[in-house]
Amino acid sequence: MHNDWTHVPVDYSDVLRRAMDSLFKTFENFSEGTFIVDKEARVVWINKRYAARFGFSDPQEAIGRDCESVIPNSLMREVVTTGKPILLDLLETDREPLVVTRLPLKDDYGQTVGAIGFALFDEMKALTPLFSHYSRVQQELIATRQSLAQARRAKYTFASFVGTSAASLDVKRQARRAAQVDSPVLLSGETGTGKELLAHAIHGASTRAARPLVTVNVAAIPDTLLEVEFFGAAAGAYTGADRKGRVGKFELADGGTLFLDEIGDMPLVLQGKLLRVLQEKEFEPLGSNRIVRTDVRIIAATSADLPALVASGRFRADLFYRLNVLSIHAPPLRERAGDIEALVYAMLEELSADARPRHAGQFVLHDDALRLLAAYSWPGNVRELRNVLERAVMLSDSEHIDARALGAFMGAEASAAPPSEAEETDTASYADAMAGFEKRFLSEALRASGGRVAEAAQRIGIGRATMYKKIVALGIEV
Repeated sequence: MHNDWTHVPVDYSDVLRRAMDSLFKTFENFSEGTFIVDKEARVVWINKRYAARFGFSDPQEAIGRDCESVIPNSLMREVVTTGKPILLDLLETDREPLVVTRLPLKDDYGQTVGAIGFALFDEMKALTPLFSHYSRVQQELIATRQSLAQARRAKYTFASFVGTSAASLDVKRQARRAAQVDSPVLLSGETGTGKELLAHAIHGASTRAARPLVTVNVAAIPDTLLEVEFFGAAAGAYTGADRKGRVGKFELADGGTLFLDEIGDMPLVLQGKLLRVLQEKEFEPLGSNRIVRTDVRIIAATSADLPALVASGRFRADLFYRLNVLSIHAPPLRERAGDIEALVYAMLEELSADARPRHAGQFVLHDDALRLLAAYSWPGNVRELRNVLERAVMLSDSEHIDARALGAFMGAEASAAPPSEAEETDTASYADAMAGFEKRFLSEALRASGGRVAEAAQRIGIGRATMYKKIVALGIEV
């Protein structure tokens, strides 16, 4: 098609006028209705289709009337009064609702002289895909937020710390007292004694219970990533960084509790930064100049001897004193043998339900089995006890378990004696023999370091990450 450029106007204001005329005609032709009022909200123009919809066979009959007398529920008066548009709205009518847009009309001095409205759709089905998408996104967002909030709430209460021995009652008394204040708490004790359970219970009984409980296992995260894990990072702060940046655990836990498990494994450099955050209550994400204020209660846990680490220069004394405001020691299971029976039946009830959900029977331990459990030293504490019971539940032929049957599940853990060279040579390949030796070697290193993975790795001269991989690959109980 040939364009006639001879009639293109030179005056740009004329171009603007023509654009407005064209826009109006487009809306008028394709919308369900067009409606114009003056500054008193009286009708000055209405198209024929729109007038007929509201009972006026001749549009001239509506001219000069108040907008509400022509279109019930009209908000055109609000537009001329405020001078602000209502860009997308639903207009209820005696038939289907209408999707409408209302815009103020202004003079050269910016004064509102009227308003114009367009009824865009008269059937909601035209917007059904948009509404459906919006509704689906909203539901997904709500579900995600609920799931995240649930994941960051306390999973245990003081009732979860099973036991009525003097040692257990004293621990729960101290923990309940800690829940009533907002000071840092330092939980100490061997691995598997229930320090994480106590942290959850303290948070759940505190004034911060409705806010997040965020956990960081210091020993399980490489040193190079710990700072980002704690404080977050700006977009592109380091190679491989998330393009949107990363929110750190301190920011996620704002208003709530940050549980630092195995705090004794924290590198010295990061200890200084953590101390500053605890004192100043603010930090900067990695690669950012943004100051983030934080209101976080710290609960730290360790299976290491922190005073000994301080004495050897491997843990900062000032951070130790900052954390050691309220100190609670979780006793090993061998020091509360009187709790073993209660622990056993609490665990069996849960394990039975998980292993045999449709089975009504309950597992029962004979007296000799209970005596066997009470006599054992439990180097892995409650975690090891649960492991033994879980194996018994999964592998026992009978629901009545005596000492002989239970001993089969404790034998491999209780017996540290390796097989003879002759036995290994006859029954195992070279690869199996080496794997068996490595498992015993690493298990012995862990036992010598009290279950502290980082310390065991340092003693035998391998990296912590390598140690964790071998533990998983060889099925070593930690």
